[in-house]
Amino acid sequence: MTPVSVDPPRILAIEDDPILGAYVHEQLERCGFAVTWCRNGQEGLDVALQQPFDVLLMDILLPGMDGLTVLTHLRKSHSTPVLLMSALGAEADRISGFRLGADDYLPKPFSMAELRVRIEAILRRVALDRRPMPLAPSSCVQNLRFDDELCDVFFAQQWAGLTRSEYRLLETLHRNADEVLSKAFLYQHVLQRGYAAHDRSLDMHVSQIRRKLKALGYGERELRTVWGKGYVLSAADELA
Repeated sequence: MTPVSVDPPRILAIEDDPILGAYVHEQLERCGFAVTWCRNGQEGLDVALQQPFDVLLMDILLPGMDGLTVLTHLRKSHSTPVLLMSALGAEADRISGFRLGADDYLPKPFSMAELRVRIEAILRRVALDRRPMPLAPSSCVQNLRFDDELCDVFFAQQWAGLTRSEYRLLETLHRNADEVLSKAFLYQHVLQRGYAAHDRSLDMHVSQIRRKLKALGYGERELRTVWGKGYVLSAADELA
């Protein structure tokens, strides 16, 4: 029996710092990834549009075309998972990244161990998204239709434009409607990593889901924060 060869995950790193870029390139290849390294935003965008990648790592502060601009152009045609890397610590910068379609955000400085864990978590999420899912009667609730293939929801003749992470979060809450799910549970089962108090990624995804559902005019169910416990998707008339 001939063994089946499995290609290593393809990573595109867009980083202008020559020392950090070379280090990330070398270390990720040692971990078994196939890495392409670009040193500016325009070059990275051109490569991302021409070749398939499993994950895109990108700095925000890039010469010429910055990372958020690259992300804006990329999301017009590609759903490649994007992990932003930046020394920018302001919440507004993280919000901008998630709003434009980033899947995760890793502040500098970071350890190679954490970068690898984040990449592996994204790859696991993508693998779960690609599994064939049986259609269930609950796949359409109050005219909000969940599409597992597109990783998006449809309402009033419009798609919400969710990212993969946002879709998995909303779909998990939908499957457990009216049940409060803890942040620790959602980090583990949706973002595929442990919960840390300083990590705001989940909160950012929740904020974006709320914004996108509101833009659709959907109001039958609402994504509520239960302070000290977690999040729940419940009927709007249950709100106090």
